[in-house]
Amino acid sequence: MKKNELTIFKAVVPCLMLLIVVSACSKKSNDTTQTLTVVVSTFAGSINPGKADGTGTAASFNHPAGMITDAAGNIYLADAGNNLIRKITSAGVVTTFAGSGEQGDTDGTGTDASFNNPQDVTLDGNGNLYVVESTGKVIRKITSAGIVTTLAGGGASGADGTGTAAGFTSPTGIAVDGNGNLFVADVYKIRKITSAGVVTTFAGSGVSGSANGTGTAASFSQIKGIVIDLSGNLYVTDSGNNMIRKITSDGVVSTLAGSGAEGSINGTGNAATFTAPIGLTADNQGVIYEGDSAHFIRAVDAFGNVSTIAGTGFSGLADGEGSKASFSVPYGLAVGVGKVYVADTFNNMIRVITAQ
Repeated sequence: MKKNELTIFKAVVPCLMLLIVVSACSKKSNDTTQTLTVVVSTFAGSINPGKADGTGTAASFNHPAGMITDAAGNIYLADAGNNLIRKITSAGVVTTFAGSGEQGDTDGTGTDASFNNPQDVTLDGNGNLYVVESTGKVIRKITSAGIVTTLAGGGASGADGTGTAAGFTSPTGIAVDGNGNLFVADVYKIRKITSAGVVTTFAGSGVSGSANGTGTAASFSQIKGIVIDLSGNLYVTDSGNNMIRKITSDGVVSTLAGSGAEGSINGTGNAATFTAPIGLTADNQGVIYEGDSAHFIRAVDAFGNVSTIAGTGFSGLADGEGSKASFSVPYGLAVGVGKVYVADTFNNMIRVITAQ
């Protein structure tokens, strides 16, 4: 399959169809094959950094990072350079959801609150938004009414504990499971936070390495992004190891894809290579989409098959078909209905990938 094409098989018994990767299914004699083109376009933002609200390219961002979509199709974005949390409707209308724009960790409502380098966001089943701050080293909670509080962090670096007694080192990614537990990518560890704010170390020794194993017997190197699938498995971008790692709900860590060498080779498992993978999201069929520091968007299925769906491999700003489009460090990703949104960090834009 070409890098910028999507092949869909239509059978008498419908197969599961993904945006970029097609689930395996039995092919009947009366199947037909249809080829669609993957297209990248600009959804919101302009190349010049700013914090203007507005619609589409009339809005501006400053180094947008992690993001999440809700059931209504709204995007919530960690606008890292502006210390803001932004909301983008499915029509591309951008507003400021929380944050004054001043760097800080003041709790409050809406623009009365402040953030310190927010890197990623996630949503729980009750509509609460959670924000991970890399420089502030805290986890914030924002209710649907915009009330911001500090859930955990502020204690000694790497310390387990409850609420502000716990400490993080440099948290960058956050995800929530079906029970309301949060999981945070914290450099060499995966931390778990209960709804009561109790922080423990879920996996990782705390020392740089690439060992598979269970819990603290495993090791990572510069974890960046994190996502949880419908079965409760965690996937992380192990940036320093150029790998995608899988962690079961029991804390068993394995390598899903990546040899450890730097590169952009497609393939299965350790035959594939990545270049400092960063952002991560997943669709409801278990396909992972990864933002690569080599300016690619890659897809990884549950079997570790890696394909490149967009990007030239060079920093740039071009809309168009998959392999002709370009990005400049695609940091954050989020799945919408039939599309993947990309926070194109150094272009200060939100891009969208669709199949046509």
